[in-house]
Amino acid sequence: MAVKRRKEIIEEHELTPNARGGVAIMSINSGNSEEEHDVYAPHRDNHFLLMFATSGSLRINIDFEEKLVTAPAILSISPGQVHHIIEHAELKGWSVSFDPALMNEELRYLYEQSLPCPLPVNEAILFWQIESLMVLIHQTLLHHDASRLAISTSHNLLSALLNIVAINSSATGQSGKEKRGRIIEQNFNRLLRDHYRNWKQPSQYAAELAVSVSHLNDTVKSITGKPVSLHIQQRSILESKRLLYFSNLSIKEIGYEAGYDDPVYFSKLFRKTTGYTPLAFRNKFRD
Repeated sequence: MAVKRRKEIIEEHELTPNARGGVAIMSINSGNSEEEHDVYAPHRDNHFLLMFATSGSLRINIDFEEKLVTAPAILSISPGQVHHIIEHAELKGWSVSFDPALMNEELRYLYEQSLPCPLPVNEAILFWQIESLMVLIHQTLLHHDASRLAISTSHNLLSALLNIVAINSSATGQSGKEKRGRIIEQNFNRLLRDHYRNWKQPSQYAAELAVSVSHLNDTVKSITGKPVSLHIQQRSILESKRLLYFSNLSIKEIGYEAGYDDPVYFSKLFRKTTGYTPLAFRNKFRD
């Protein structure tokens, strides 16, 4: 029996052409799917996805971790995260996709690094606030076409939604000193997101942030428990895992995509970090 070949790259989906002003929203109702692509096949998006489950349940895999979402709950998926739905039962709610440019860096950091996944929505007032904002965004975009005022209104409503979710997570409320350190860490993560393939030395990030290497390392380690060099390695290895599992690229090609020109060094680093050689990881997790 012929074995179906995997795609050479992980399929990445752009924001739907139906989006208005960088925002697209739809209601979720089991058995009445409006998706434009196969949500059961592993893929990633170049935009944020915020799902609000009002009833039912969902099992979803996000970057090799299986998540169980039991309503009422919020689920956030960031750009670049490989994900696919495993199954759902009587799922209802809302799903809003939006351009990352609509978030400031502080809010984006929170959603990418600190927001619980999933985030339970246990309070009745919070449930009402989230659902009301979802409905308002939907009605604004649906009934007022693409007028400048309607788009501006949808952006303001989305901002309110994202901030209300953030306020009610456990990721807020820091002292002045903690905020200063958090800003450095946020900026480091922003640079890491954009440059991990080419910047492998902590000094490159410290220079861009105009701080000393020791200060950057102490700050990042005090907040995350891990030094800068480990963050750089882990970000590169995560992308390697994605490509090993979801593509047929060679080990050498995957190492190059992750920023390592020496295949031997890449294989040793991957094994040190994960406990598997790249080939063993591919064989184990594909079975």
